[in-house]
Amino acid sequence: MKAGIVGLPNVGKSTLFNCLSNAKAQSANFPFCTIEPNIGVVNVPDQRLEKLEELVNPERVLPATVEIVDIAGLVKGASKGEGLGNQFLGNIRETDAILHVLRCFDNDNVVHVDGSVDPIRDKETIDMELQLKDLESVEKKLDKVKRAAKTGNKEAQKEEVVLSALKEGLEAGKSVRAIQVSEDDREEFVKPLQLITDKPVMYVCNVDEGAAVEGNAYVEKVKEAVADENAEVIFLAVGTEADITELETYEERQMFLEDLGLSEPGSAKLIRGAYKLLDLETYFTAGVKEVRAWTIPVGATAPQAAGVIHTDFEKGFIRAEVISYDDYVQYGSEAKVKEAGRMRVEGKEYIVKDGDVMHFRFNV
Repeated sequence: MKAGIVGLPNVGKSTLFNCLSNAKAQSANFPFCTIEPNIGVVNVPDQRLEKLEELVNPERVLPATVEIVDIAGLVKGASKGEGLGNQFLGNIRETDAILHVLRCFDNDNVVHVDGSVDPIRDKETIDMELQLKDLESVEKKLDKVKRAAKTGNKEAQKEEVVLSALKEGLEAGKSVRAIQVSEDDREEFVKPLQLITDKPVMYVCNVDEGAAVEGNAYVEKVKEAVADENAEVIFLAVGTEADITELETYEERQMFLEDLGLSEPGSAKLIRGAYKLLDLETYFTAGVKEVRAWTIPVGATAPQAAGVIHTDFEKGFIRAEVISYDDYVQYGSEAKVKEAGRMRVEGKEYIVKDGDVMHFRFNV
């Protein structure tokens, strides 16, 4: 599952990507320095994993991961191919969620493509380009559907109503995620179109060091502007985060964070947010060989969760032995949980809960 970082040129996208993935994407003070999308596989910070490591003392620990894609800066006219528009819009289409970086700091030494700092205008510039691209897709589909609807096809007539509502909303400057459509219609007619502005979005306000703890007036404006979008808004000082990742030791990084008044890097908050945005959750396996976090979609059944380890586990699934994370920590080991009668045996219908510690029985 991929989250794509988007924004205007020079808002801090590549610097943020470097912080998240420790991959050193080129970061320069001019537009279009990221041509091919950089992809980083990022560990999801999870204190539960550290606690299980402490209790089990395994040979190795493997965290959950999420893919972050750094997509080059979009400019006005991207939907018509301006800048490197079409290629980038294609890259965004391939992601599952969008991290939209907005510049929320003043600094005369960092060029802004529009000459001044205004995160709401920047957001609208990007939104408009993405909406125009979606409008193009909706209109194409609507033409086909209208022809089928004229023949009396009931399904096509139903779809025509939904697509017309999308067209109207997009023309009014709304993103698809903010257009009122019933859940059933969204599932049946909207999802298959893979529209860019239907993807879940998190607005990442890039602030300066002085605003790293409490944000600033720009951040408040962004929160107001996206109130009807059901979107997450977080703020972090991307330049400062980059300085933190350059420090050699964990202790040095912690001291730097404490000086700023932060309990953890903002990037950790962002990664966890992206994971949630992608509708993902974690279950654990815990043994002396390894303690590992596994990524599953929210709502996955026990056999589906087993299939993430190996397809044979799903095919030959018999049962799952499940311990809640809280019970594991309370009793301190698998053996003590069993003694206390707190290990559960679950079948094929079981919906895995975030934090379950699981062991699968299967037969192939």
